[in-house]
Amino acid sequence: MGIFKKINRGLKKTRDSMSGAIDSMLYGKQEIDDQFYEELEEVLVMGDAGVNTASEVVEKLRERVRAGNLRTPEKVKNAIKEIVAEMLSGGEEMSLLTMPSVILVIGVNGVGKTTTIGKLAALYKSEGKKVILGAADTFRAAAIEQLQEWADRAGVDMIKHREGADPAAVIFDTISAGKSRDADVIICDTAGRLHNKKNLMDELAKIYRVIDRELPYSDREVLLVLDATTGQNAVNQAKEFLNVAEITGIILTKLDGTARGGVVLNIKNDLKVPVKFVGVGEGIGDLQPFNSRAFAEGLFEAEPDDGENSDENEEQSE
Repeated sequence: MGIFKKINRGLKKTRDSMSGAIDSMLYGKQEIDDQFYEELEEVLVMGDAGVNTASEVVEKLRERVRAGNLRTPEKVKNAIKEIVAEMLSGGEEMSLLTMPSVILVIGVNGVGKTTTIGKLAALYKSEGKKVILGAADTFRAAAIEQLQEWADRAGVDMIKHREGADPAAVIFDTISAGKSRDADVIICDTAGRLHNKKNLMDELAKIYRVIDRELPYSDREVLLVLDATTGQNAVNQAKEFLNVAEITGIILTKLDGTARGGVVLNIKNDLKVPVKFVGVGEGIGDLQPFNSRAFAEGLFEAEPDDGENSDENEEQSE
């Protein structure tokens, strides 16, 4: 199943809620008036797009409807899709040109961080890259064992120490192994203890120093994992992490399980942080690189066979 189709299916709940309401408004009116714009803004806010972003979408739409004399529902809907796609575009590409490159993954417990790392490893391995994992979340019970299970499932190497070990030491050994084994990508799990920001900041600073010393010219990404089902709470988490870490991108998990997919707009437009990947299912192949065009289309238009589950069943059995 292609990226457009997977993202489209992952957005089904959001589309049913958001696009269904917008269609009712569009096709139930004789003209695009102030009431329509007010109702559209409300629908976007209810879909967790954020107040500022919803207002910006509406203002841009007003300008395009006026400038293009858009009168039919189809033209107005296409204008909304274009605006959403433009607002979401930019920065979604991963910068991993050096060998090895480093990805640090952070996020609070329960957002699907460990699962996401396993899927990320499988994705890069499927592209022919040699991947090695570093189990540097050494304080959460069972984190190391869970990551080992995903490393085995993805078929990649993993470096680990005992529970409670120094995370920076794990990173050091992972980088050493990555260099000696000619790894393309080093993916490191890290702790996300937001309740103790000082410890988290100190830990990340120590990890950065190790990377700077051992791989001074390497490309690196710092990805924050957020749970889409939490809506505005995910945005609040992102704000907190931005205060303590140099986040280069977001991985939004469980997009298929929520009607709050509009939170992607909130994150990108209000926080100015690009979404790099989205999780659209339970299968190991269901972590998808973010595509602004596919997302905008998926918000408003179902694929012709949307609702069919033949491919979904195959994914679940992996």
